[in-house]
Amino acid sequence: MLRPRDERDLAEAVAGAKGPLRIQGGGTRPIGAPVAGEVLSVSALSGIDLYEPGALTIVAKAGTPLSEIEAALDAENQRLPFEPMDHRSLLGTSGEPTIGGVVAGNVSGPRRIQAGACRDSLIGVRFVDGHGIAVKNGGRVMKNVTGYDLVKLMAGSFGTLGVLSEVSFKVLPATAATGVVKVAGLGVPEAIAAMSRALGSPFEVTGAAHLPKGPDENPLTMIRIEGFESSVDYRAERLRELLSPYGDVSIDTDPDRTQKSWIRIRDAEAFAGTDGDVWRISVKPSDGAAVAAALPGTELVFDWGGGLIWAEVPAGTDVRPRLAEIAGHATLVRASEDTRRVIAPFHPEPASLAAITQGLRRKFDPRSILNPGLMG
Repeated sequence: MLRPRDERDLAEAVAGAKGPLRIQGGGTRPIGAPVAGEVLSVSALSGIDLYEPGALTIVAKAGTPLSEIEAALDAENQRLPFEPMDHRSLLGTSGEPTIGGVVAGNVSGPRRIQAGACRDSLIGVRFVDGHGIAVKNGGRVMKNVTGYDLVKLMAGSFGTLGVLSEVSFKVLPATAATGVVKVAGLGVPEAIAAMSRALGSPFEVTGAAHLPKGPDENPLTMIRIEGFESSVDYRAERLRELLSPYGDVSIDTDPDRTQKSWIRIRDAEAFAGTDGDVWRISVKPSDGAAVAAALPGTELVFDWGGGLIWAEVPAGTDVRPRLAEIAGHATLVRASEDTRRVIAPFHPEPASLAAITQGLRRKFDPRSILNPGLMG
């Protein structure tokens, strides 16, 4: 295993590589096709380089544990806006997620519908490309202007264009209170209609999810609102009135329960410890019911108003042929290595987009040594 101590070491390791490299942060997200190669761990590139609460900016080395970032922000009553998912319970992994891994996977959570994804909060990156050259793009302030937006390009590239060494984020104040408006017993079409109505309201919804099989085995639809306590109370009551035509509506403002309920949604905990393969399906929210109809008998969790669907299917099942008539994409997040060798984990790209992707990879990694084959 290669474990560089700083960016210079990292550049030398990549430049001197004689074969493929398997890029690793905390090792908690083995997503994508299996990669054969020497492990290159960035875990030693750790530490917060700059944190300016007044400027709402934090800069950290890529191997910094996410928990360290969140603890520093929490001490100043701040947070990462995009609520990054923790894959460990879903994938059955251990270790510590790193902030570089979050960026590499563009890892986001239910608040994406209101605050955007990881890439929308990312304002700067440093990385080493396949030549072994250190590259910097973006900056440490939100007003930075650049000619090429490599910041957005690196988010979600899974280490196939470069090995991250440092990342910079804009952050936001933490929320003072949370309220969850719950509607019990809805079918999927009714739940999607209710979530869409809530999301289209002026009440600043920060999460909308539906569990066809909730904690008590009955359907449960949840709408989250956040902010100052008096504002949350007011908006929760208005949402209760708005959603009353759909059935039995209740409000929960208990801090512990509301936090745990959204962690369960964020981390797809409904599938933790189960045996099937898990897919992440992204479609228009209005097509959520069509996905459910195309996958009868499948365990599902609807997030982001029905636009993101987690689905558990028998091992080795490819859901894409069943969803061929529905616009969107499906990613195989959890499956055995054998299955991930046979079924492409990432959705196949249209020919025009695939040509652009390959051109970028040839530019940034001409030797094809950075996580080769991981994304197809």
